[in-house]
Amino acid sequence: MARAPSLPEARRWFAEELRATGHVGDERVVEAFAAVRRERFAGPGPWRIFHIADGYWSTPDADPRHLYHNVLVALDEARGLNIGEPLLWARHFDRIGVKAGDRVLQIGAGSGYYSAILAELAGPGGRVDAIEIDEPLAAAARRNLRASPTAHVRLADASRPIDGQWDVVVAFAGATAPLAWWLDALADGGRLLLPLTANGRRGGFMLRLDRRGGALAARSAGWVGFYPCAGARSEADAAALEEALADPAGQQAIRMLRRDHHEKDGSCWLHRDGWCLSKQELH
Repeated sequence: MARAPSLPEARRWFAEELRATGHVGDERVVEAFAAVRRERFAGPGPWRIFHIADGYWSTPDADPRHLYHNVLVALDEARGLNIGEPLLWARHFDRIGVKAGDRVLQIGAGSGYYSAILAELAGPGGRVDAIEIDEPLAAAARRNLRASPTAHVRLADASRPIDGQWDVVVAFAGATAPLAWWLDALADGGRLLLPLTANGRRGGFMLRLDRRGGALAARSAGWVGFYPCAGARSEADAAALEEALADPAGQQAIRMLRRDHHEKDGSCWLHRDGWCLSKQELH
């Protein structure tokens, strides 16, 4: 019978599998997933695991090695609230380039697992400010992040502005529009990841924004499904997004987020009050 891997070996194999399946090029991303102990953030086992085809199922026991796979782990099964998919976030963290010393704003801390990963990437000279609206989750995240002194959890509604400028802004819940203060909080050269999801389904796409002086380059960074973001959703925006998502070619063609007042024209993929995802090239 083959020897079961030790827990450190399981973490390493987990991280290496993310490297291979996610085409992760940044060694620091691989090392961050190998270093952070996922069981600290999942609560006591056995755990409930979610799969899109099978729904929720239980691990056979409380061996933490069950968590070192590309699985979603239930935080609140009744609400469908989980620790999200590692492969998705390994790929996005690799592409967005969280650098040592970066200031990171995380919208939706959950139990803190990805706050810890981001803190590893930002390093001792960086800082992670994580917002969580759910009081028990925020309290759990604070406890779980004691080993990550540069990660700071705020019990707050992400629709309410907080002072600061960040190099990276990442939302871990689905919005129907980017809030103005999230855009204003992005430092020059900063990067933002925002799941835009319509009503009636969690599916949508990941919007990536890059600040270049006073302009925001935009592109679609792939299909996603997310828990809804409290304070960043409206019925009107959801309906407009649903209509726009029927044009996937236009979604792939977006190049900038406009905040100037303009009439809707053929270059507008999603035209809303105060912002627009445009197919115009950013110059």
